[in-house]
Amino acid sequence: MYARAAWAALSAVVLVTAAPAPAAHASAAPAVRTSAAAAPAGPWADRPSQLLMPWSTLRPSADPVPLQEAIKPLPVSYEWEGQRYTIDDFLLRSGTLGFVVLDGQRIVAERYRGASRDTRFQSWSVAKSFTGTAVGIALSEGHIGSIDEPVTKYVPELGRSGYAGVSIRDLLRMSSGIEWTEEQDVPVVHAAAAAGASIERMAGRQRRGWEPGSRFEYTSMNSFVLAWVVARATGLPFRDYLQQRIWNAGGMADTAYLGSDHYDADLGYCCVHATARDFARFGLLYLRDGRVGDRQVVPESWVRASTRPSAPFNEPAGETSRGYGLQWWIGGGDHGDYMASGLGGQRIYVSPRHGVVITKNTVYSTTSGGEELTAFRAVAAHVAATRSTAPAAAALP
Repeated sequence: MYARAAWAALSAVVLVTAAPAPAAHASAAPAVRTSAAAAPAGPWADRPSQLLMPWSTLRPSADPVPLQEAIKPLPVSYEWEGQRYTIDDFLLRSGTLGFVVLDGQRIVAERYRGASRDTRFQSWSVAKSFTGTAVGIALSEGHIGSIDEPVTKYVPELGRSGYAGVSIRDLLRMSSGIEWTEEQDVPVVHAAAAAGASIERMAGRQRRGWEPGSRFEYTSMNSFVLAWVVARATGLPFRDYLQQRIWNAGGMADTAYLGSDHYDADLGYCCVHATARDFARFGLLYLRDGRVGDRQVVPESWVRASTRPSAPFNEPAGETSRGYGLQWWIGGGDHGDYMASGLGGQRIYVSPRHGVVITKNTVYSTTSGGEELTAFRAVAAHVAATRSTAPAAAALP
């Protein structure tokens, strides 16, 4: 998603973290905050083994969504730029460490390389889709009156910045008008925050570069401000709202970690560290229109609004290109698919047409976004075409 330069600049932050001993299940306890110095060690010796920022622990849900193991072969191939590749080729070429395919609640494929089902993978900007979801839930609960309200209604500290007069909608669809170049600015912000700077203060120094709502410009600072809005609107730290409304209610089974700066501001734009299975559960929540069983966790209207192009300038340009919804990327063509997407090839892909969710976590992917979309579509179509009604293995947390 970003240029290679952005990856190099951010490489000082750990990509994955190994799981600690399983935490006790909790449904109401707040997220637990920890200092950067005590961050969990990662399993790769050739990269820094600790987060450089403070982090919070998201506890497992007391009622996790069960997944059933129904592993089957994936004899899938696809064509890209005149060459035919297998899925095994794709996983190797894209540097994939974790790969999970869900057919509904059945795990039909699960592969790891140098990692395991207990690895907490760094999400990078996949976290933005969690942040957007929190906005939608806060809206449905009446904490936010409308996404057309100005950001400064909830965060008046931004009244003298380029965010003055900018709507929540424009943050969600990445049309805030802030003068920003993602490949240059997000590494600077992230590194400064790791060194002790306040991201809230950095947000307050952002300048207006163009008319809000007039075009798309991917801006991680927008997602940070969205998390700030959620915290102010709900009266809860963003991490606690995420714990209660997504991790608990969404039925996540494993402990996860959420990054923040040294001033206790949760990042929002990145840095959810979770297992591949829990990333898949989040995709499943969207596949099922925001429901877990008979409970509506995310409003169905929000799921639909988030996963469709949010403005004419956010329409996909072609079959294998991507458009943008509300903190989700939209697949081109008439496939109806969408994904959460992060630096280096982190993905949660959802295909409502085929009833399939795919998660992919990598060190650094050299495959293009168009090839990824083609590969995911081939896998989803194969899973749907070979779907079995036979009983699966016993449910696993």
